[in-house]
Amino acid sequence: MTRQEHHGSSDSGSGSGNRGRSRLRRTAFATGAALTVVVAGAGAAPGAGADPAGAPGEPRLKLIAASNSVTLDRYEWNDGVYLDLGTYLTVDDAPFEFRVTRESYKDPIVARQILRDGTTTKTRELPEGMVTDFSGLSGFLDVTIENAAGEVVAKTDGTYCPNNAAGRIRPDAPATAHYPESCSTNPWTLGSVWGVEQGWASNTSTVDYDKPVDLPAGEYTAKVSVAEKYRDLFGIPDDRPTIKVTVREYDEDGGGGVGRASSSRSSAHGAGHGGGHGAAQGAPSAKSAAGAAHHYGPRGADAPTPGALSHALEDRGTATHLGDGRGHTDGSRIAPALQPNAKRPTGRAGVPADVPKPDLRSLPAWDIAITDGEDGDVPGKDYLAFSANVWNAGPAPLVVDGFRSPGKDLMDAYQYFYDADGKQVGYTPTGTMEWDPRSGHEHWHFTDFASYRLLSEDQTKEVRSGKEAFCLANTDAIDYTVKNANWHPYNTDLSTACGQQNSISVREVLDVGSGDTYTQYRPGQSFDITDLPNGTYHIQVIANPEKRLQETNLDNNVALRKVILGGEPGARTVQVPPHELIDAP
Repeated sequence: MTRQEHHGSSDSGSGSGNRGRSRLRRTAFATGAALTVVVAGAGAAPGAGADPAGAPGEPRLKLIAASNSVTLDRYEWNDGVYLDLGTYLTVDDAPFEFRVTRESYKDPIVARQILRDGTTTKTRELPEGMVTDFSGLSGFLDVTIENAAGEVVAKTDGTYCPNNAAGRIRPDAPATAHYPESCSTNPWTLGSVWGVEQGWASNTSTVDYDKPVDLPAGEYTAKVSVAEKYRDLFGIPDDRPTIKVTVREYDEDGGGGVGRASSSRSSAHGAGHGGGHGAAQGAPSAKSAAGAAHHYGPRGADAPTPGALSHALEDRGTATHLGDGRGHTDGSRIAPALQPNAKRPTGRAGVPADVPKPDLRSLPAWDIAITDGEDGDVPGKDYLAFSANVWNAGPAPLVVDGFRSPGKDLMDAYQYFYDADGKQVGYTPTGTMEWDPRSGHEHWHFTDFASYRLLSEDQTKEVRSGKEAFCLANTDAIDYTVKNANWHPYNTDLSTACGQQNSISVREVLDVGSGDTYTQYRPGQSFDITDLPNGTYHIQVIANPEKRLQETNLDNNVALRKVILGGEPGARTVQVPPHELIDAP
């Protein structure tokens, strides 16, 4: 996941109301039919029409539709609808599991299917081109939409994330799924785990929020199938569910009647808790929730790039809050905060040398753009905005508790250490947490976690510096293949991880395998470049800059990203060369 702190609200750390700036293809996963799969899938999955079981360790797969008909909403300010058709891939006999990795940013992504047969485990490398990033199996689903006259009006193919919204297809299936709950879209991801438990099904529908399908209000027929290359590879029957699609148009005045409905209801995705990001409270109309709470400026440049941020923080255009929320079946669950210790630590501070510690690593900046000084910065100035991530490669989580000094907006912070059995065996003081009262922040920041600097071309001169304090949250899965990676972290969202103004203590955690993306688009975060000459610079991201946190390795805490500034005052430009194989400007 990723997030930003900001004034007002758009929809979450991965949110953006400005679709025109999209440079990265952003897919998020379908939400509509998640709660119906257990009932609808149970009658259709194992047995009826399914192929016989395959070789030991091979999952038996089948494409089904949770319902024979769906209703999709089109809003008058949108360019179309999102094709959440409620189709699922059922899995039986064995898990449908993958490890997806790359050795470094110089190396291509390699996807391997894991085949488990009792105590025997085999791997099968997928052909080149099936997996091009960490968002899922590309081109997995073919969808054809016909109008009432039988004419084809739209065709799409979709990436399938096995971790997408899932449910059991039979009552004797495993009660819980241990696989992660989303697929990463962070450009710096190094390793992912995908999977569907046997006896479960996951939603195959993907939605590109930057590319809605232009279907006017009316009746349609959707025909869905798995692409032939995947049917052949995985032995999937050539089932082609047909789904009746009703497109219903919403307008500001309401209306009722066939194909129309009022927009006065709350978000189609469900309004979750809205704290932490300064999100609007209550349930405003979908249109007002989408854009009225935030102003993006005349050039729209101070909104993060769609695609740069995570599912939990994605601006879905109809959501009423930032961060996690009910109804987000793309993995952005409501993850409760971890509770701090009841009291400050006592006794002599220290930690045994052999106790596991976290390993904080910086990632290069991305989502880099020139902003225009709107939204709290000084109008008329030029700012260089970016996103940055610090992640924990383990093997131990970073656990920091803050305890408030009475009557002060300050907490004393302590880092805790645990042995292999999870028993606390040490602690050290590690600075402070401070209350940030600014609108859009309003939570406890852990100081000295990361800093950001703009360096000269030869990297000898620091020309600008950025903030060092913010709330820790597990916003992005960076590498879930490292030792002790936690596939189900808590503290995934600012509204659960960062406390309230009246909190007397708070626990902030960066779990193993996860990273915390901070979007530097807000006042005091982006670099003021108004008086900088054009030329080449480097954005430097530094984790643990004061070395107050104890780690296994302090030599991988710095990352650089080259940028080239150009243009004229008021119309500055930035070019961002690729970083090795990663072209994520």
